[in-house]
Amino acid sequence: MQIVVYSKSACPQCDSAKKLLASRGLPFEEIRIDDEAERLAFYEKCGPSVRQMPQIFINDQRVGGLAGLQAALVQLGQ
Repeated sequence: MQIVVYSKSACPQCDSAKKLLASRGLPFEEIRIDDEAERLAFYEKCGPSVRQMPQIFINDQRVGGLAGLQAALVQLGQ
């Protein structure tokens, strides 16, 4: 399972998502997007409703933020 966490600095939700993955022993790649213009361009690629960090992808499928990650892990039996 490949997990990528797109995050930004000083983001409590980002930190919670990373802690959740670490607590379950799930390896992940973190890509930090602190530049505002880069972040806005990233949101555009994700879809019209995306306006927050973190954005988490599992096997190249966007599951969303922290709540989406929690739901995806339940579905995957993690």
